[in-house]
Amino acid sequence: MITAITLQYIFLGLISLFFVGAIGSLLFRKNDAVTSLWSNSFAILASLAGLLFATLTYLYGHSLSFSLGAIALPIFSLSFHIDKLSAFFIFTISLISLLCSIYAIGYVTHFYKKYDLGVLGFFYHAFILGMLLVVSSSNGLFFLIAWELMSLASYFLVIYDRNDPSNIKAGFLYLVMTHAGTALILIALLLLYKFTGSFDFETIASLSGAIPLSIKNSVFILAVIGFGTKSGIVPFHIWLPSAHPAAPSHVSALMSGVMIKTGIYMMIRVFLYMLWPVPTWWGLTILVLGSISSLLGVLYALTEHDIKRLLAYHSIENIGIILLGLGSALTFTSLGLPSLALLGLTAALFHTLNHATFKSLLFLSAGWVASQTHTKNMEEYGGLIKYMPYTALFFLIASMAISALPPFNGFFSEWLTFQSLFLGITLLSLYTKWIFVLAAGSLAFTGGLALACFVKAFGITFLARPRSEEIAHTKESSFFPRLSMGLLALLCLLFGIFSGSLTWLLQTTGKDFVAFKNTASFVSVSLNQQVLIGHNFSFISLASLFILFMFIILLVIYITRFVINKNQKISMGTTWDCGTDLTGRMEISATGFSRSVIVIFKGILRPSIQHNVEYHDSESRYLAKSRSITLGIKDIYQSYFYQPLHRAINTVSVRIKSIQSGNINAYILYIFMALVVALFFVL
Repeated sequence: MITAITLQYIFLGLISLFFVGAIGSLLFRKNDAVTSLWSNSFAILASLAGLLFATLTYLYGHSLSFSLGAIALPIFSLSFHIDKLSAFFIFTISLISLLCSIYAIGYVTHFYKKYDLGVLGFFYHAFILGMLLVVSSSNGLFFLIAWELMSLASYFLVIYDRNDPSNIKAGFLYLVMTHAGTALILIALLLLYKFTGSFDFETIASLSGAIPLSIKNSVFILAVIGFGTKSGIVPFHIWLPSAHPAAPSHVSALMSGVMIKTGIYMMIRVFLYMLWPVPTWWGLTILVLGSISSLLGVLYALTEHDIKRLLAYHSIENIGIILLGLGSALTFTSLGLPSLALLGLTAALFHTLNHATFKSLLFLSAGWVASQTHTKNMEEYGGLIKYMPYTALFFLIASMAISALPPFNGFFSEWLTFQSLFLGITLLSLYTKWIFVLAAGSLAFTGGLALACFVKAFGITFLARPRSEEIAHTKESSFFPRLSMGLLALLCLLFGIFSGSLTWLLQTTGKDFVAFKNTASFVSVSLNQQVLIGHNFSFISLASLFILFMFIILLVIYITRFVINKNQKISMGTTWDCGTDLTGRMEISATGFSRSVIVIFKGILRPSIQHNVEYHDSESRYLAKSRSITLGIKDIYQSYFYQPLHRAINTVSVRIKSIQSGNINAYILYIFMALVVALFFVL
């Protein structure tokens, strides 16, 4: 019999395991091997406890609320509220943490004698613990403490490889952006406190009717910017492409796979739990932001040659896809269509889980490639499939999943999102219908560009000939990294095949909200994993598709091997090379692959092209020694918004600095003037 007390003890146990793991990492820091074993072992145990806790919470069937310790001030308490939504995110965080920790056992060996592994282990545990506390806390001030713990721990993990100046710069940008977002979140919580008299989430939800609509709208804008900054929504994304590649690869997988989803969790918690019912324009705004983020994210990914920056931009794209599901859910909720809203929320949650699995797999496999080749530049790769066949296979599976190819998991969550958007196009009024049309169009366009991007990423990295001498010295991943990546690859397949069962489970998550209580499901699932939307609106079964694909593959193998090639002789010969030696530099490059897309979207991407020609001497102008073309892409938001804003702030700061005269009388005058202004507003 599962009881609330049992669940509390398990939750306290997993918190304790992370705490012990963090402290032990510092105590054993003088021995790298012992530190790595201690840190990752406790992270694995704590993650297993998190998976157990989340599973039992689902089976328990009721929300779990409790407080810790004797701290219970009028506005602050260490209080937790864990419903099925929290349990879902705890499950996702714990799952990815478990597999990343297994991977780290073999991966962090290249940090031995180079950096302090005790520091890495300490902040790694603090980071995961912070994420778990964020999705389980029910007091606004306690939530901010957990949010800050998660942010600061991830900052120190980003700058862990401190010998690279670009990592320090990326960490500073991340720190500035995340604290700017936190400031806006704090203002939103203070506004809610002003009209409800409490920081407790449940109390705010029960008194949301007393909050004026203008204040709700202000909280919505502040929350979208604050949580959107952490999630990497365009245009608040500028920190993400720099910070995620800078961190160690298993940390990059956690940041991209689950950390940015904490912002999504809080949007769902605030909009559908605390401030429900919501105006229609909230959902439409989220749809527009999701469309822009998904499209620009994949466009910038296509232009990247740094493999981890490419994956980071795809996180922006997939956050946009999640927002399309959430935006449709908010819109349907505001229009009194809870069944359709539940479909949109289910699509958003399903893609949250799917993105966590395939994006983590991509970062882990790309991280192993980068650690072996000592570069993240794809132009220096090529032919790695011969040296890393397992890593290449795992990267290929993740590429197929993120490109939404059946029967892998990414296909089904995007299919659900499409159904939600198509229903909006079918049922809603004209002006809202056109926003859904644009959202569906952007999702379709994003899917095609994502497929092209991962054809580039896989082909340039693993196929053809090596482009550098480092390739010949690379080694396949060791046992623990291979085990971790293999399990993630298996999950990408299983989550696709059993997508029907997962859809049913995720629908029960949404039904915990007041907005969806006693809502008839618009989605039905049969025993053979067939999913039916509405009354024959659409249906699909990835299990049947998997069986069909396996049959086709076996048929092709049989025909190729036993029919076509039965009486044929295969001869091997030298490739005709036009009289020159074939080298890796003759292959298509990452720049050449994406150039046509860059030219098509040059109005958005604003490319800069620089031609460099070197001659043998000043007299042989027509006989060039070498030619090179450098293609550069600028982030339009950074170029036309953040950089001008930065210059303006610097200019104002320099002028304001002049008031610091060093005269004590002047400072007393400033204090007096501030006091007068404060009294004026109070009176």
